Amino acid sequence: MAVAPRTEQLRPLRPPRKRRVNESLRTWRWGDRVAFVLCWASGIALCLIAGAIVVYMAVKGLQYLNLDLILSRPQASADQKGSGGFLDAILGSVLLTVIGIVIATPIAVATALWIVEFGRPSWLARAVESGIEIVAGTPDIVIAIFGLALFQQSLFGPLSFTAQGGAVFGRSFLTAGAMMSLIALPMVFAATREGLQSVPAHVREASYGLGKTKIATIRRVVLPSVKPNISTGAALGMGRIAGDTAIVVVLLGATLRIDPESSFPGVGLLRGTGGTLTSYVYNNSPAGEGNAPQKAYAAAFVLLLVVIALNFAVDAIARRGAQTGLETTRLGT
Repeated sequence: MAVAPRTEQLRPLRPPRKRRVNESLRTWRWGDRVAFVLCWASGIALCLIAGAIVVYMAVKGLQYLNLDLILSRPQASADQKGSGGFLDAILGSVLLTVIGIVIATPIAVATALWIVEFGRPSWLARAVESGIEIVAGTPDIVIAIFGLALFQQSLFGPLSFTAQGGAVFGRSFLTAGAMMSLIALPMVFAATREGLQSVPAHVREASYGLGKTKIATIRRVVLPSVKPNISTGAALGMGRIAGDTAIVVVLLGATLRIDPESSFPGVGLLRGTGGTLTSYVYNNSPAGEGNAPQKAYAAAFVLLLVVIALNFAVDAIARRGAQTGLETTRLGT
């Protein structure tokens, strides 16, 4: 009985592994070795500086920080060493950050959608991008002075405190939040635009193939896919708002206590003046007039914790976006 010949399975031949060129540092030129060492030294130096800031503020801040200091309101006094805490400064920071990011996010997202998805006329799109770049590069103090000159007009009287004679002060949480939105808007815009540009073209084409219109594709396909990018930009913008001082001093008054404009709940608070953690730290620092450096260290440590928390939130959002295929980077943002 004849036995059928056994056929052997043919295995695909693996291409030989290419050997990397100059894998060893010893084979590099001296100039390349020096540049390599400088790159390492720069990175380590930055890590050491960041660690030194965190450790120093933690040591100085925890030395004076306590629960009563966080939960008590500041008292009017020439010497702030023993006159209340900085609860109002924390509430002012939260309120100002919320107002700024609520104004900046929809404007930035809408602008990025129009530029990436439409961009017509092209000259107007280039002008808008140039305008956002100019706003991003404008110093905060210049934005603050412009905002003060703008909101002191009688047209914007309902947004801030108005004297009996009709003089408009232009200082309130609303006016300061509107100007704060300008420093957060470029970050949200850049993050959203990067996400929109990274959406593959075949995703849009598949939606068109199913009979969806362009606006329906943007609303139900494109926009939901860039939510991690929008969240990243919003978190970065919130960190920028929380750490700003110039706009707070010029447009908010930088007072220790929150002073509502009227007794009407909500509206009176938004039209009132106050301060934030940054202005509180400045007023009570050795360079300020509060003469309470121990409170300045405690408030600065709380502010540092807020900024670090926002940075961790950005990292978490970026990792989640990378896992879902919507990669985003903080440096790219």
